[in-house]
Amino acid sequence: MTLRFRPARREDVPAVVALLHDDMLGEGREHLDDLAPYVAAFDAMTAETGNQLFVGEFSGQVVATYQLIFISGLSHAGTRRAEIEAVRVAAHLRGQGWGAELIGDAESRARAAGCGVMQLTTNKARTRAHAFYRRLGYTPSHEGFKKVLA
Repeated sequence: MTLRFRPARREDVPAVVALLHDDMLGEGREHLDDLAPYVAAFDAMTAETGNQLFVGEFSGQVVATYQLIFISGLSHAGTRRAEIEAVRVAAHLRGQGWGAELIGDAESRARAAGCGVMQLTTNKARTRAHAFYRRLGYTPSHEGFKKVLA
């Protein structure tokens, strides 16, 4: 079984929000009853250069998603970076290798865009995700910090 990855379309937003909600942290912070903020965020993302949402389809259904952001900078001799965010595979399909397929798709897109580094953050509570990323060759090399700007 393989997923077909493609850029997300506006009509995919409800399915993507459902994937974001279908997880231990997402169920408390994502709201399926009001999609307006998500549609507005999708429109803002698509207007930005180097910021794209992708979906993975299987049998005509959206069952996976990730956001890929390209970052140009001066450090590391100007190495371009790709940041992957909001990585999700439908709960009933986890543990079947589709997450590795998703990451492989993102890495291919990052290489094609001239990126030399792929980076991500993951919540400290997601211990299974930590093991997954390590298996794929990712190193927990940094300590991340966040601050809510209200």
